[in-house]
Amino acid sequence: MGFSAKNIKKDFPIFHNSDLIYLDNASTTQKPQTVLDSIHSMYSETNANVHRALYTLGSLATERFENARMKVSSFIGANSEKEIIFTSGTTESINLLAHTLSRNLKPGDEILVSEMEHHSNLVPWQLAANRTGATLSYIPITEKGELDLSEPDLYFKPSTKIVSISHVSNVLGTVNPIKKLSEMAHEMGAVFIADGAQCAPHQVVNVSDSGCDFYTFSGHKMLGPTGIGVLWGKLEILESMEPFMGGGEMIENVTMGSSTWNEVPYKFEAGTPNFVQAVGLGTAIDYLNSIGMNEISEHEDKLTAYTLNKLNKLDDLQIFGSPTDRTGVISFNVKGIHPHDLAQFLNEDNIAIRVGHHCAQPLLASLNETSIGRLSFYLYNDESDIDKFCDSVIKTKDYF
Repeated sequence: MGFSAKNIKKDFPIFHNSDLIYLDNASTTQKPQTVLDSIHSMYSETNANVHRALYTLGSLATERFENARMKVSSFIGANSEKEIIFTSGTTESINLLAHTLSRNLKPGDEILVSEMEHHSNLVPWQLAANRTGATLSYIPITEKGELDLSEPDLYFKPSTKIVSISHVSNVLGTVNPIKKLSEMAHEMGAVFIADGAQCAPHQVVNVSDSGCDFYTFSGHKMLGPTGIGVLWGKLEILESMEPFMGGGEMIENVTMGSSTWNEVPYKFEAGTPNFVQAVGLGTAIDYLNSIGMNEISEHEDKLTAYTLNKLNKLDDLQIFGSPTDRTGVISFNVKGIHPHDLAQFLNEDNIAIRVGHHCAQPLLASLNETSIGRLSFYLYNDESDIDKFCDSVIKTKDYF
């Protein structure tokens, strides 16, 4: 039958009996009925705290929770489910790494990020640098919106200890060459982290073949619930790291004077985990797999090309960045119309886009902008959504 965004939309209750055009998927995504059902089922049928329970209900909850971990492991090509740590999202995952990995940093060491980073992959490293006396450096971007790797020796140095780069820019849609970047980091003896929040929902990811030491992403950006995210790490590195938080579950033995730690991944999952949300994420992965990540990626590539062609025909519309390798994220401004005003007018036509600095103020500063509009697509968007968006922009331009 082939890929049909129109048919896929039927699986999402929010689109039922609605003319909503939702183009803010880089922010969060809508949820199919199957995900909503799995969350309801957890609370109504198998609600009990996971692990250590000796009664049936607790065992069933634990089984569903750990099955979700195995689904995540398979989805990203991990070598073992032990490499999958559940967090509240990408932000917590990166903060966990910033706290644990920076314990060995000292003055003279360097942390390397890029100019296109989301604040979640910048601020934690600023805090780590301030804490340790290390230096925070960044790779600038080109006019096309790609990392400027023309002189890598300026950034990848013997003093570089941690490199943390977005797999995909949440503003420009740029797909960064993480395998090449990881090789450059490893040549300097640095660990390499990829922020996969904008990639894992849209493209096939194989962490075991990526060269990365760590990979992070969020459930709510890939049809799953909020409050659940993933930190993948190489098992040998995770086993060598100290815990991020202390509490129940992450311990092996506790005395009044000291504690020993549980095995990975539980060493990093202090307290009651977001087990209901994890099951919801597992169901979201089932849904994505039922359609096919290659098919989703191909659909979004076609839709992005269609959108760029349409936007380039609109007068006074500026698109930011023209990366060669990109995903379905397009940022723009319309001359003479403030982005916030444009968003308000689009909302009158029930079209949802994101405007502002997109938690990437340094990137916007490099573009000499303080606020821009952004379109971001997913599997339930199609050309009709773009046509209606363009018609609404034209109508708004006529008003101004």
